[in-house]
Formats: sequence, C-alpha cells, structure tokens
Amino acid sequence: MNHTHPMRNAKIVATLGPASAAPERIAELFKAGANVFRLNFSHGSHADHARTHQAIRRLEEEAGRPIGILMDLQGPKLRVGRIAGGKTRLVTGRPFRLDLSPEPGDDARAPLLHPEVFAALAPEMALLLADGTLRLRVVRCGPDFAETEVEVGGELSDHKGVNLPNAVLDISPLTDKDRADLAYGLDLGVDWVALSFVQRADDVAELRKLVGGRAGVLAKLEKPAAIDELYDIVDLADAIMVARGDLGVEVPPEDVPILQKRIIRACRRAGKPVIVATQMLDSMVHSPVPTRAEASDVATAVYDGADAVMLSAETAVGAYAAESVGMMSRIIHRVERDPLYRPLIDTQRREPQPTAEDAISAAARQVAHTISAAAIATFTSTGSTTLRAARERPEVPILGLTTTDQTARRLTLAWGVYPVRARAVTRVVEMVAEATRAAREEGFADTGDLVVVTAGMPFGTPGTTNLLRIAEID
Repeated sequence: MNHTHPMRNAKIVATLGPASAAPERIAELFKAGANVFRLNFSHGSHADHARTHQAIRRLEEEAGRPIGILMDLQGPKLRVGRIAGGKTRLVTGRPFRLDLSPEPGDDARAPLLHPEVFAALAPEMALLLADGTLRLRVVRCGPDFAETEVEVGGELSDHKGVNLPNAVLDISPLTDKDRADLAYGLDLGVDWVALSFVQRADDVAELRKLVGGRAGVLAKLEKPAAIDELYDIVDLADAIMVARGDLGVEVPPEDVPILQKRIIRACRRAGKPVIVATQMLDSMVHSPVPTRAEASDVATAVYDGADAVMLSAETAVGAYAAESVGMMSRIIHRVERDPLYRPLIDTQRREPQPTAEDAISAAARQVAHTISAAAIATFTSTGSTTLRAARERPEVPILGLTTTDQTARRLTLAWGVYPVRARAVTRVVEMVAEATRAAREEGFADTGDLVVVTAGMPFGTPGTTNLLRIAEID
C-alpha cells in the first residue's frame, strides 16, 4: 500500500478577516492546509463578504479541489448600555443595579436595555459582565430591574457583554441582522451556516426552516442550556461547533474540557461533523510559535477524533496567519502518525445500527483493513453515504465522489474525506471505473492497488447505501 497522498483526517477551518481577506492571503492559507474558510458575519459588510466569497471560488477553480465556506451568524448580543465617562469601577461586596432606564450608568447602576433578560432572572442567579471578568449575584429583581451584589468587581466600560449562565432566555437566536445576513449568504452560495446563541433544539429547527436545504446547518454550542439538550440538538443539526470561548465564560474552566469530550462523543455517535474552536493557537496571533499547551490542545482534539479544528483571531487578525495554519497542519499530521492514535480513535466507535446502510459502512471499513485497500470510495448525492463511512473512522482515506459542487464542498468539513467532483454513473461497471479513475488521478492508488467502493442502488436515490464492491486499479 503506497500512500502517495499527504492527506490529513482532521480538517482545518480558518477564519478570514482583515489580516487574511486578500485573494493572495487566502491562497496562502489554503496552501498551508486550510480546508474550510469561515466568514464571520459579526464583522465586515456584505460587500466585503461577497468579495471574499468570490476570491475563494476563484481559488477553488484554480486548485481544482472543492473548498468549503462557512458563514457564522452573529446572533443576539446582550450588552450593558452607556457608562458616564466611558467606564466605571464596580467594587466587590457593594450593591449594583441594572435596569431599563437609558440614563448613562455609574458605579452603582447601569442600563441593560434587554427586557428579556429581566424576564428570565431569579434571585441568586449569576450575571457575568465583560467576558466573565465581573460577576454579580441577583438579590431582588422584577420585570424592569435587578438589584445585585457585586461578587467579583473590576472595571466596566461601555457596551460590555452580559452572560447569564443559569438562565434560558425567551429570545430567538436569529436577530433581524442575522436574517438579512442569512438571506445574503445563501444567495452568495455558502456551504454551511453556523448558528450562535443556541439554547434549545427548537433554535436549530428555526434556522433549518429558513435555510431550506440550501446549506448545511451548524449549531454552535456555547450556552450551558444547550448542553442539557445536547442529543436533540445534534440530531437536528448537520454539524456542531464546540465554541469554547463563550462556553468558557458561562461554565467553570475545569468543565470545558469535559464538555468538549462529551460533545465530540455525541457527534461521533451520530456521525455528524464536529469542530473544536476558539483559542487553539491563541498566542500565534502575536508570536510565530504556539505554547506547548496550545500544541497539546490541538492534539487532544485530534486524538478525540474531532472532524475539524478551527482558527479564529489567529488567521483573521493575526500577524502569523499562514504559519498558524501550517503549525496546526503539522500537529495533526504528527498525531495521526502516532501508534497510539488508532487505538484511541477505535475505542470510541459505536456498534452499527441494524440497517443496511450501517452494515455496509461498517463492512467497508473492515474489508479495507483486511485487504489493505488504498482507499474507500463512496458515491453520494447528499453526502450521507460518505458521512456514514467517515463515522466508522477507517484507516484509509475516504473519497467522497459526488456529482454536485454543493455536496463536495460540504464534505470538506468531514473527517478523513477527500471530496471529488465525479461524473454521473448509472451502472455498476461505470461506478467502478469512475472510482478507480478518481483514486488514481487524485494520487491515492496505483496499478494493482485495491479500492473498496460503496454506493446506493438505484443510483441517485438519496440515503440508500446498499452496495459494496472491491475494485482493482488496472
């Protein structure tokens, strides 16, 4: 078996921003190993995103390989209002009031112009301000105010964010801005839509309805409430992001690694792609090398079998954008060659369900192992056959052969999958010919190598995987 192909199983998502939005920068990140680009709709104008989108699609054409584009919706941002003089200091142990009056705040009160926050509060609840650096405890509250005691004081400036770790707010995760952004992004042709501020499964259902199958729906898990509905959310979403930044504000830091493992496990069981995000190589925003802890953090996500790891500020505003992607790629390659990697990945595999699709996918992994195949080739119209193969975490690369750009681009996020635009096939002999051609042309196999092929008959019927063939490259 001769791996001529330098493929990684875990994928890299790179966020584009001021430091990386120029076409030549995007090309550098792609060359360094980025598989999917994230457009953060919290920043930038529609025109900016359109230019970036166009640059990625041009690069895709030049590279002859699908590239995924993920749009990330901002979601509702809860913030305190104006503070007189721009900032003030909250003193630990002192009372502090939040209310709906727009009067500028001081060291004893501040405006919080979100009635839905007061509706969700109860005495003894915690309120976090300024990314969790300030902590208040609710003493008394009503529909338009909260009297709190400052538990952790410090500086509070204008428009700082507010987090409510123990409350579920009666608020849609989609603001008017998000709805306008979504319509724009779908018209551009993004492949994935990421939803912020998910509190319950219904939030994902709401986005699904609006997207209407035009892109994959990705739920960001950043609220403790969402973890309570983890399995329902995973069921409804097409993919999941472990958004550790916001999650780390609302839950204690020592809980974040445990939740990360629990979420990855739930996604792997369901066969849904999962991204680990936020601060993975954070020091590389300003430094050409990461800390040991950061390298270890990326490695842990890879050992856990996450589909993708993500860079945010590192590539969006960082001084070492391409270096960050290159470093991440090297860490992934290194881990995936470690003898300990396989046993760790295999312990998490679940028993196949008693369906034809699961049986074939599990068999494909087993057959590929037994005959030392060069690759598994999957034919898919929607991506489900390929994702099922990826859920098995086989030892060989998975070729995701599909006739549509949309499916190929969406599969750029999936573990171990190399998406390929293939010709339409109607008969098994054509399928075998197309699979062996792709495996050879993309550098996965040579004459005499074996490829395991899975597909659904009749061809083009979504969701059927019922055929397994072994093909020899001639």
